[in-house]
Amino acid sequence: MDIDTILQAETLAEVIRLHGQAQPDTVAFTFGDEELTFGALDAGSNRAAQALASLGVTKGERVAYLGKNHPLYFEALLGAAKLGAVMTPVNWRLAPPEVAYILDDCQARVVFVGEGFAAMVEQVRGQVPRLEHVIRIDAGAQTAADYRAWRDSFPATDPQVPLVREDDLLQLYTSGTTGRPKGAVMTNGSILSSRDATGSEGVLRPWQEPVEGDVTLLAMPCFHISGTGTGIGTIVAGTNSIVLPEYDPTQALDLIANYNISKIFLVPAAIQILLNHPRVGEVDFSRLKTITYGASPIPLELMKAAMDRIGCGFVQMYGMTETSGTIVALDPEDHVPEGSPKMRSVGKPLAGVEIKIIDADGNPLGPNAVGEIATRSTKNMKGYWNKPEATAETIDAEGWLRTGDAGYLDEDGYLYIHDRVKDMIISGGENVYPAEVENAIYAHPKVADVAVIGVPDDKWGEAVKACVVVKPGENLTEAEVIAHARQHIAGYKCPKSVDFIDALPRNPSGKILRRELRAPYWEGKDRAVN
Repeated sequence: MDIDTILQAETLAEVIRLHGQAQPDTVAFTFGDEELTFGALDAGSNRAAQALASLGVTKGERVAYLGKNHPLYFEALLGAAKLGAVMTPVNWRLAPPEVAYILDDCQARVVFVGEGFAAMVEQVRGQVPRLEHVIRIDAGAQTAADYRAWRDSFPATDPQVPLVREDDLLQLYTSGTTGRPKGAVMTNGSILSSRDATGSEGVLRPWQEPVEGDVTLLAMPCFHISGTGTGIGTIVAGTNSIVLPEYDPTQALDLIANYNISKIFLVPAAIQILLNHPRVGEVDFSRLKTITYGASPIPLELMKAAMDRIGCGFVQMYGMTETSGTIVALDPEDHVPEGSPKMRSVGKPLAGVEIKIIDADGNPLGPNAVGEIATRSTKNMKGYWNKPEATAETIDAEGWLRTGDAGYLDEDGYLYIHDRVKDMIISGGENVYPAEVENAIYAHPKVADVAVIGVPDDKWGEAVKACVVVKPGENLTEAEVIAHARQHIAGYKCPKSVDFIDALPRNPSGKILRRELRAPYWEGKDRAVN
């Protein structure tokens, strides 16, 4: 079967059906010593769909996954997709109250749980009244059904639920400016449009082209678009993904050395960790064709070191959960070791993607003028789950999505990130909103006021810093603030440092002036993101 036929499929369910028929014996996922072929993935997802249907799951319903990367996550996702149900992977690094909120918000009655997380599900189950069924994927828990046994008790009959591009497929939660995460809803069309080579989206760039025999290292977490998007991308391409449960530089180097890995997506912090590994000089990278990277800016010196040591093509990607992943990319030919000015950009929009720079009132700005980056394409999310007001604030009536990033376009159409309109911090590729951290810290009985900012960090790009005002007559230490935060939010969101100050700077309406707090730490830098 011609790959163009698969690239024009309307839904992900149709993609796996076509591959299951055309290349049933080709390996889709490798996980340790296990291999999962496209034929087995197609049949297994049919069984999973039938099993979910037996629990009453219907089109439009959310099912959840809490666990590290595993091929059976993708099988469960495909099983849900064949029913028109929507997979919602939950960030396993979150604290129990955060996990409970997401499971409750997405209204899932079924959760798939990976190894090591069954106890957390049991811990929060009382806070998730709708949750009825827990299915373990290698979780080792006696209190939950075993996925394989559960799946295999049903026939491998395709449910053949009528589906279209506009049907919901995936729901990923993003940190929220108000302290509560929002579920970004992606459709079959928004996910697959990135890979439509012959339709209205235009022609793929060379590094996007599916190549028979490619092997991808899937190392980024599937609760991010980078992880699930990579896995879906290799399913569409009909190629093999080597799945790591989580990023580990030693395992990554072993897999690069022992498998014919040709593609990897990494965040800049992961690239730095790889380059600092004592064995990096022993590994032959000659079979590696492309490293794509994104989620946060990369220092030029780190990029030069990676190009020198690894020697493959590099592609910088810019996008977000709300755009179903990448919308702008800096191609390998623009990665010039001598440091071309273009290397400070994130590249040019992909085919079918519109980018404009707007002022505070939404008016378009000309070349080299800094404003908020807005984008319009079929890759944009459908909206935020059950949050019409938040959706309307992000996507206007004409389909333009405000990214919250500040930047500019040069005369050649290259996009440069300059700052953030929103207060978001990106640390190690993870998004952190100050409001979430502030809410956690403010609950401490000795805290009178608090503001959270991002400051430059050599390893993680940015680090979370809390500026705390202590109540009169009270004493509080940095360690106490951080320990208190850890009880309520994920470790990566907690402050790495705490400054104690007399009062927070505010404008006349009472809004915290974060830029005044941030300014000393970013002095001398040409952009206020790291």
